[in-house]
Amino acid sequence: MARAGGAPGLAMWLGLAAVVVLLDQLTKTLIVGWFEPGAVRPVTDFFNLVRVHNRGAAFSFLAGASGWQRWFFVGLGVLASGFIVWMLRSHGTQRLFGFSLAMILGGAVGNIVDRLLHGYVVDFLQFRFALLEPVFAGGYFPSFNVADAAITVGAIGLILDEILRVRRSRG
Repeated sequence: MARAGGAPGLAMWLGLAAVVVLLDQLTKTLIVGWFEPGAVRPVTDFFNLVRVHNRGAAFSFLAGASGWQRWFFVGLGVLASGFIVWMLRSHGTQRLFGFSLAMILGGAVGNIVDRLLHGYVVDFLQFRFALLEPVFAGGYFPSFNVADAAITVGAIGLILDEILRVRRSRG
């Protein structure tokens, strides 16, 4: 798993990505088994479990297209995943960078699996905040899933990694 000197290797990052995919698919399988499409179960005043089918990308981008978007997003996800694996092979010893890429890879593969199995992505986490009302109807942030959350964590990690890299180079 780790290389000499304790540096993480490709196997560790691929293992982390696999854990994300498994957690994502497990939660989606539970939602599909327990919820009818469109069902909403309030958990708190600001959080619901829902079952939403997203045929588009983030914020339902291209969801209303005629079906071609399924294969476009599968192809894009496969290309991005290949690039991420290549980056992990080249820079896998960089901990934050590797962690971030592994999270994005796991999320991308989780959503690719959905598109291949169902033709859409299963989203089930829904948050509502009054301060979002000017931007989102009723203050409901678009529903998302574990894969989406992993991609977001990975993107934040990449930004943080770059900020830290720039600071080190100036130091």
